[in-house]
Amino acid sequence: MSLLTVGTLAFDDIKTPFGHAEKVIGGACTYISWSSSYFTKDINLVSIIGNDFPKSELDALEARGVDLSGLEVKADGKTFFWAGEYHDNMNQRDTITTDLNVLDDFNPILPASFKSSDYVMLGNLTPAIQAQVLDQLEGNVKLIALDTMNFWMDIAMDELKAVIKRVDVLTINDEEARQLTGEYSLVSAAEAIHKMGPKYLIIKKGEHGALLFHEGKMFYAPALPLAKVVDPTGAGDTFAGGFMGYLAKTDDMSFENMKRAVIYGSTMASFCVEEFSLSKLKVLNEGMIEERAKQFQDLVNFTLK
Repeated sequence: MSLLTVGTLAFDDIKTPFGHAEKVIGGACTYISWSSSYFTKDINLVSIIGNDFPKSELDALEARGVDLSGLEVKADGKTFFWAGEYHDNMNQRDTITTDLNVLDDFNPILPASFKSSDYVMLGNLTPAIQAQVLDQLEGNVKLIALDTMNFWMDIAMDELKAVIKRVDVLTINDEEARQLTGEYSLVSAAEAIHKMGPKYLIIKKGEHGALLFHEGKMFYAPALPLAKVVDPTGAGDTFAGGFMGYLAKTDDMSFENMKRAVIYGSTMASFCVEEFSLSKLKVLNEGMIEERAKQFQDLVNFTLK
């Protein structure tokens, strides 16, 4: 099944207690595409870059089965740039620089063949752009997922709620779920979000795992304990790519399969954080992924007397 992913391709400058990665490849769409490519080879990418984005990185995406027909290249522009610094608590970071550059003029136009994609992952963008993409889709899309953040809740809450109403899956972190609903309990927040429209809700809790909610049912996937977390940048997008890529591969939207998709999303995210940028995601294989997914299974597998 085909997967449409819409978001950013970017340059990142990242400082963590483990080092400094200057002007490395980042962006939601990049992480989503690389992660999902281990499950499906039918990925449709929509984004925008400047003339400074390396052709070698685009070639690598195409080699993974990513169709770049929806990628706009502005010959006179620069690619979106973000710089941030993580401290000893890797769950928190300071944004140092955000240069929108060509993203400031992003007007996503879906190629005709993209409009009938089976699965859709809307990366973190302005609600107006996410709505613009939804307006171009044809009616036979099987599942639409959307990622967002507290920034849009601060400045565009009404527009965000209008977009959320149109999607099947919402992925946000725990603090964002509380801000969106005004509910401190995540169970109560999930109930409130379901009433907004999404059938499924994934609440990401960083190093504490992720929660999946659907029709009164709940599933918790722990994060895999790691000896070293080098760079958390892109972990959420990598999770989304693994989650949606697995669904596109299996074409099964039952709650039981959604649970498996959450585990595979968590598996991919656990690889992502072990090195800077895309370094670890670029060297994986099916055996490595299955072995780590089994570690997740072993982590929570037990028998009651």
